[in-house]
Amino acid sequence: MTAPSGFTPDTAAPPAGQGGAAPRTATAPAPDPAEQRRRDRRSRRYRWDVRWSPYAFVAPFFVFFAAFGLFPLLYTGWASLHQVELTDPTHMEWAGWHNFSRLWEDEFFWKALRNTFTIGVISTVPQLMMALGIAHLLNYRLRASMFFRVAILTPYATSVAAATLVFALLFGHDYGMVNWSLGLVGLDGIDWQNGTWTSQIAVSTIVIWRWTGYNALIYLAAMQAVPNDLYESAALDGASRWKQFLHVTVPSLRPTILFTVVVSTIGATQLFGEPLLFNTAGTATGGADHQYQTLGLYMYEQGWVNLHLGRASAIAWTMFLILLLIAAANALFARRLRKSQ
Repeated sequence: MTAPSGFTPDTAAPPAGQGGAAPRTATAPAPDPAEQRRRDRRSRRYRWDVRWSPYAFVAPFFVFFAAFGLFPLLYTGWASLHQVELTDPTHMEWAGWHNFSRLWEDEFFWKALRNTFTIGVISTVPQLMMALGIAHLLNYRLRASMFFRVAILTPYATSVAAATLVFALLFGHDYGMVNWSLGLVGLDGIDWQNGTWTSQIAVSTIVIWRWTGYNALIYLAAMQAVPNDLYESAALDGASRWKQFLHVTVPSLRPTILFTVVVSTIGATQLFGEPLLFNTAGTATGGADHQYQTLGLYMYEQGWVNLHLGRASAIAWTMFLILLLIAAANALFARRLRKSQ
């Protein structure tokens, strides 16, 4: 029988020992030594990359922190233990704790500490209350809500120098708009810069104007994280919006409120630009009677006006210790707050 056209019968190689040759075993070519070395180097570099790359990515932060954070802190602490002048900072004379003990007897230091506390209270309490109210209004659906959110953040983006100079003109004794407004309602003008409480209120007003919108946005972000089920349940129970705000919103914002209180307190402790530029005389005394001189301004006066670098360093470290006490109080209060929830 003839096979069909195009058909090729299968053929099998005869097994070994039956007239056929033994099958050949394929052998891999020997690796090139140069190529093998290149592979080893690439593998080694890959292992090094996986191991050390994360440290290389975070290294710039630690380098800059060591140069501009840790070194100034340590150098300031060392300088606070010496008598050193800014005109010759390399000449240091050991003084021990004298610069710190001198602060206990310095009436201007205690006055600056009291001014820092009072300005901090006057600026922080109204600022956070206003920020909470503004955030509550923005939390509801309003027309052009994005415009209002950007608008309340505009003072925060304004430079301290520009804002303070404008407010110094507004609180001017003879031609200030504030005294002009008081005259319209039959009140006498106020000497805002030379009075103790009036000058502190004026400086606090600058702080309130700059930071209220910033804190309002922080509160707004926290409010938007509150579940709507809580508001719906309160509305079903007959709670008005005011009661919902008091019994739902505020308790839910307690960690955020604590955060803003601590940050505002730290900012008040470091207050410097506003009282410096509010003094139209251009001095660092905080008024003729040091009535609104803060700790930051007093440190600047000692170090960069009187050129006593050792005293200024002692003041800086005293401020640092105050901030540590504030942070410790915040941690303690936050721990109790978590346990009460």
